[in-house]
Formats: sequence, structure tokens, C-alpha cells
Amino acid sequence: MEKQKNAVGRRKEAVARVYLSKGTGNIMVNDKEYKNYFPIMYLQNQVEMPMKTVDVATSFDLVVNVKGGGPKGQAEAIKMAIARVLCEVNPEYRPALKKEGLMTRDSRMVERKKFGKAKARRSFQFSKR
Repeated sequence: MEKQKNAVGRRKEAVARVYLSKGTGNIMVNDKEYKNYFPIMYLQNQVEMPMKTVDVATSFDLVVNVKGGGPKGQAEAIKMAIARVLCEVNPEYRPALKKEGLMTRDSRMVERKKFGKAKARRSFQFSKR
């Protein structure tokens, strides 16, 4: 493998760029250890999932830059980016990752607000009299 591979993952408003290199399993998110960046266990598991699925949790180091969205969107964007970069490293990982649903982009976004409405679909309160 060359020095470094990278991939992009997106979810809602979050965009994650992952840089993968040979190493011991360190995951740095925005210059912090990922367990400090995501204190909630569920989000930590989301970040670890692709590595655990193909049993390479201690083979690679990951440096992640993520911006936009909230913590959950960011964790899921990172999850997708890691899955994509692992497929780039070894195409044989793809079927296992695809089976876990890690290769599918979740395209659901917040619907835009429309004029004449309070939110995207909510109308203002109607008064008959």
C-alpha cells in the first residue's frame, strides 16, 4: 500500500474526510482522540463499526477532518468515509461492508422552509373568526 489513502463520507450537513495509513488503530477526529470527540458510546461504536466488520481495527491509523451537522450526523459521515477508504485499500472488503449497510449513502436531508409557512410544511395557526 502507498503512504496514504483518503475518502469522503457525508450525512445530513456533515462532511467527513478520512486519511488512512498503516498503524496501530489510532483514530483522531479533528486533532482529538475519537473517544474524547464523541463521549457517547453509541457514536463511538458507529465510528468503529467498519473497522470491526472487516477485522482491521489494529492495522490502520485514521486521521479524520469533519465539519458541519451535529454529533450523530458527523459520526455517521465518518462511518461511511471509513468504509469507502477500506474498499479502496482492499476491494475484497466490499461485500462484508455492503452487507452491513455501510456503503449506502443516507441521502435524507432537512426539507427547506417554504414562504407562507412557519416551517417546511407547518402552517401558521388558522383563526376562523
